[in-house]
Amino acid sequence: MEFMVLQKGSKYIVQDKKSRLLYSVKKKGFGNSNRLNLLDASDYILYTLLQTGDARKPAFKILLNDQTFFELTCKSLFLDPTIEAEGNGMKFSLASKDRKDFTIIKNGSPVGSIKTMITVAGELHYDIQVENIAFDDYIPLFAVAIDKAFGDMNKS
Repeated sequence: MEFMVLQKGSKYIVQDKKSRLLYSVKKKGFGNSNRLNLLDASDYILYTLLQTGDARKPAFKILLNDQTFFELTCKSLFLDPTIEAEGNGMKFSLASKDRKDFTIIKNGSPVGSIKTMITVAGELHYDIQVENIAFDDYIPLFAVAIDKAFGDMNKS
């Protein structure tokens, strides 16, 4: 499966290659909220990404019905940048050498990739390829976590 995650103002949209809207990721509530909801095309909340760490030690939780589904931890920002996600009997590793091209590893086996692209206007978007058997609705939140952890560094 192939799709893109694009930032549009304070939200993210997830589109397939034909520019059809698959999901959107929006802040919950007003102000400086650290909760982002993943909504399907019908605006039904599927998952919530909660940022629990700061810029020096990024950490996140993916919540399903306000219960922790995955805990995401950034193991390294500079040397071999990696975000690990663990929960519900699964372990994902988003591993990179340059903070731009990540390999999605599920339970020790590579299942896809997330590539950071820079538009002419200097905005970042993420091209995601994942095997159909490894795809689930929370996968776009991995790209949002990468943007939150590495986006500012990748823009400069």
